[in-house]
Amino acid sequence: MALLHNLGFPRIGAKRELKFTQEAFWKGQVSAQELLAAAREIRATNWTLQQPLDLVPVGDFSLYDQVLDMSFTLGNLPTRVSGLEGSELDNYFRVARGRSANDSGCNCVHAGEMTKWFDTNYHYIVPEVTADTGFSLNPTRLLEQLAEAKAAGVNAKPVIIGPVTYLWLGKEKDDSNRLQLLDRLLPVYTELLQKLAEAGAEWVQVDEPALVTELDSDWQAAFAKAYQALGGRGPRLLLATYFGTLQENLKLVAELPVAGLHIDAVRGRAEVDRVVDALPADSVLSIGAIDGRNIWKTDLTATLDWLEPIAARLGERLWLAPACSLLHVPVDLDSEQKLDAEIVSWLAFAKQKLAELAVLGRAINEGRDAVKQELADNLAAVDSRRQSSRVHNPTVKEAVKNITAELGKRRSGYAERAATQARHLKLPRFPTTTIGSFPQTTDIRKTRLAFKKREISAADYEAKMKAEIERAVREQEALGLDVLVHGEAERNDMVEYFGEQFDGYAFSQFGWVQSYGSRCVKPPILFGDISRPSAMTVEWIKYAQSLTDKPMKGMLTGPVTILNWSFVRDDQPRSESCLQLALAVRREVLDLEAAGVDIIQIDEAALREGLPLRKSEWQGYLDWAVESFRIAANGVGDETQIHTHMCYSEFNDIIEAIAHMDADVITIETSRSDMELLDVFEQFEYPNEIGPGVYDIHSPNIPDQAHIIELMKKAAERIPAERLWVNPDCGLKTRQWEEVIPALQSMVAAAGKLREKIAS
Repeated sequence: MALLHNLGFPRIGAKRELKFTQEAFWKGQVSAQELLAAAREIRATNWTLQQPLDLVPVGDFSLYDQVLDMSFTLGNLPTRVSGLEGSELDNYFRVARGRSANDSGCNCVHAGEMTKWFDTNYHYIVPEVTADTGFSLNPTRLLEQLAEAKAAGVNAKPVIIGPVTYLWLGKEKDDSNRLQLLDRLLPVYTELLQKLAEAGAEWVQVDEPALVTELDSDWQAAFAKAYQALGGRGPRLLLATYFGTLQENLKLVAELPVAGLHIDAVRGRAEVDRVVDALPADSVLSIGAIDGRNIWKTDLTATLDWLEPIAARLGERLWLAPACSLLHVPVDLDSEQKLDAEIVSWLAFAKQKLAELAVLGRAINEGRDAVKQELADNLAAVDSRRQSSRVHNPTVKEAVKNITAELGKRRSGYAERAATQARHLKLPRFPTTTIGSFPQTTDIRKTRLAFKKREISAADYEAKMKAEIERAVREQEALGLDVLVHGEAERNDMVEYFGEQFDGYAFSQFGWVQSYGSRCVKPPILFGDISRPSAMTVEWIKYAQSLTDKPMKGMLTGPVTILNWSFVRDDQPRSESCLQLALAVRREVLDLEAAGVDIIQIDEAALREGLPLRKSEWQGYLDWAVESFRIAANGVGDETQIHTHMCYSEFNDIIEAIAHMDADVITIETSRSDMELLDVFEQFEYPNEIGPGVYDIHSPNIPDQAHIIELMKKAAERIPAERLWVNPDCGLKTRQWEEVIPALQSMVAAAGKLREKIAS
């Protein structure tokens, strides 16, 4: 009998209950006890939904981030929070976001660095280590959740991040080598596993997704050392890998002394038979047969065709699960009441994926006849999508075939363009700007909702949005910013806004997924060939420009980011969909230029997260991703200045590809990493202009002028001052005006001081 289990479940709640309670706690509107009670309620609901499984994950829930949870479990806290007043929960949120509910007015704690979790749009808090880092066990969170689950009758499987992946995710804050900390870390993991065994855990899921990356011999040796120390002690270990294939690490993994292995058979279907052959005869193999990253229904018949022979070989050693945690998909498709019925029939959210898993399990354990109707219904839905005329547009496909290299080339090189733009725009040294969005206030959200519900007219909606745009323009003028933005009041989300205006997209009402902390996004569903029927932003930008004599940036989201932040169709290469998006965005860029917009920002915040996890596969992705950006951006004349923006990723190892995008100005996140991202410019001479973010907008802390000047001085050591801009590290939509105004005042004042220094 194949056993069914899950690696993790969405923790935000079906109606984003966690988000709203978190934010109320941070504002002092609810107590810590109320926050923890809301968390318990979400966990109980999640366990109920997973009750039919043979093993249910426990410890996958987090108040902010699972990697940060592991840092606290291991006693690895930054020294800057030690000795501060308050509870462990206060310190937890200080590391997560720079401040807890009890720290109003305190700007002294630097939030932990945040970056992407492998190649997903989830962000984790980076563990910080030094040569002196020590570890000490704090198992309370995990043991309490395990006891809670057992009291609810749940057959619990605790979930932890493995020791090697934990170090792999970390970052040294000195010249040490974090792998040297493994000897200090393993005794703490041994103690944790013993505590879990004493609490009744028979199996523990140990997540080691670093095993699907290219590891050098030192990291491979670390895995062997770690599991020689941990294997065979305490509970049985299920080593979980996901997001890719093991390849050269397969032999290593097969020899580790663990009781079971989980593999991603969605991304690594071709490797499954090799894994079956390599595993010891007594090892469990958990096959991730349901896509945990996307929302399309699984072709259950096709899956059973390759799965049944493996089941015959493995017998009771076979476990079935989603490929990875369901954290990356929405909670429940049943909540959708307005989404087109045909498209709904093609989809599966987290709850529905567990139902698909149940069908696979019954088919394997009882035979296909036991689920004959379920398989027939599934096949009908899959075939409906394959054959739908809504999915395929011959005109769009022909346009992609006709793309030539000339579409991606600017008329002149950067040096000539820069001189033309300097004469035309007449900007000062260290020009100041923001990334695009300003606070999405309660009034803005209420107005948008009223318009969607048809409670106000289109004219009333437009008038209210124009009033918000004018407010943003006037505030920027008062602050003295050099290049303004319209504030994006009319936009719900930087991807959804554009997807709503493309053909080939669909939108859920409640398809929320966690991006980080309380930040949830609702990825649009890219189901068909993409085209842009009409202009999307031109009238809003023209109106904003009519309010001021200062340059106004046109704000667009780039094709790669739209792709990577959508649920993307899986019936054609991602590169094909990206090129379709590039042609659609290009039309908007040219319309903005024709309307007199001199500066156009095309955000590619998600460029890096689309990278394959193996460096040997990077170039293929970068080739089509950079080509897509260039096609979108490079039809304009020399006087038009093209900006792009990237945030919260490691860019140093793809800087040449970024330079090849040939944007006139790039703005990037550097504030949380203390300008560390600029180290690459000591070896690589970046040719164009750059705005290193000096204001961490994901923290409520307000930067002071001296700190910004210090950051810009660090930047000027690597990049000529005449090519530097001063800006926040991301958009300001999640902040409040009372935070934004003083922060931007500091930023503008810092730019003024920098200009004075150069003039003197």
